[in-house]
Amino acid sequence: MITKLQEIFSIPELKRRVLFTIALLIVYRVGGHITTPGVDATVITGFFAGQKGTIFALYDLFAGGNLEKATIFALGIMPYISASIILQLFQAVIPYFEKLAKEGEEGRKKITQYTRYGTVILSAIQAFGIAIFLENLRGPAGEAAVMFPGMGFRLLTILTLTSGTVFVMWLGEQISERGIGNGISLIIAIGIIARYPTDMLNTWREITLGQMSPFRLAILLVIMAGIIAGIIFVTQGQRRIPVQYAKRVVGRKIYGGQASHIPLGVNIAGVIPIIFAQSLIMFPGTLAAFFKNLAFMQTISMILQPGAPVYIILYSVIIVFFTYFYTAIVFNPVDVADNMKKSGGFIPGIRPGKRTAEYIDRVLSRITLPGAIFLAFIAVLPDILMKPTVLNAPFYFGGTGLLIVVGVTLDTLRQIESHLLMRHYEGFVKHGRLRGRRG
Repeated sequence: MITKLQEIFSIPELKRRVLFTIALLIVYRVGGHITTPGVDATVITGFFAGQKGTIFALYDLFAGGNLEKATIFALGIMPYISASIILQLFQAVIPYFEKLAKEGEEGRKKITQYTRYGTVILSAIQAFGIAIFLENLRGPAGEAAVMFPGMGFRLLTILTLTSGTVFVMWLGEQISERGIGNGISLIIAIGIIARYPTDMLNTWREITLGQMSPFRLAILLVIMAGIIAGIIFVTQGQRRIPVQYAKRVVGRKIYGGQASHIPLGVNIAGVIPIIFAQSLIMFPGTLAAFFKNLAFMQTISMILQPGAPVYIILYSVIIVFFTYFYTAIVFNPVDVADNMKKSGGFIPGIRPGKRTAEYIDRVLSRITLPGAIFLAFIAVLPDILMKPTVLNAPFYFGGTGLLIVVGVTLDTLRQIESHLLMRHYEGFVKHGRLRGRRG
């Protein structure tokens, strides 16, 4: 591994990209320690200490802990992700955006521009909501979270948080363009990784105090290794559909005749289904926190408490549903079949056109099921392991955060390996190659 790192820094361009990426990630982490003006961060931290299992905790995960600290990056990159998902949905239901998606580079630039506009609008709306929320927030002793509430504070908060999100979006785009890896994904991953040292210290503290036995720690480490291996296996898993291209004679040249394949990923939807499912399953608990006087809301909150049987079953079913739903949005078998037919390609034994689309859809449906079940398993496993009657894990390991970290790491390593191989260096993987992930 040391040799590989030396090779990375021996290539000027790759070295420059890696250092540029590290520098911008440091800028992001530094900004995560600047508190929003007019806010008492200690009151907000105390509030978030009791918000585990609510939508606030989910949002704070993607914000890299900035929402809990009420920093200038409190919104994180979530408005950009939300805008991107909305634009993807528009491409499936609105002809104008569907046409843009098929226009190649120019269409992609327009969609990116619309995504930026949507990010600003969503950021301003969410920042206004956070400003109202902070003005009404009180600590255990009745202390206010906002020192000087009013319209001035609201406008300042909107300006600060919206600017923070736009700056984070710019950092991500700069990393993607001039650095290494996907900038937006790296920003999310680095915020999740920043929590790991605290988890490790808490685990070590429990061991030294005798609250956790070395045997239980060993079991936990084995489970962690198994989960990471499983995520890598599923993330890299593909079903390759063979494609043959017919020979065409154009003038004096012969085109086509070669064999190729369509790589269908086991997990095309990525981590999006878990995000959707968590948002839905945590919504009742979030509402119950605001309507404590309503008995039926408290009952629903107890039934949907993380780790409860109903919660686990319902959560798993929603994840499987959204996996199929989002896969259908991002991958259209009809378009793939039409493009193959136009370029003279066909699947051996399958007629071009409608039959090809039906075949691809059937194969995709079959391989999506194990991927969806695995996503559901990864999502509910931490809630099971943290039960006192099971393993009583000292920290939340797995779920959305781990999928993001592993997926982003694989994607970044793949890009680094491509740079090394272009310059005749051996990559990180001696046997086989890291395949790009989708979703």
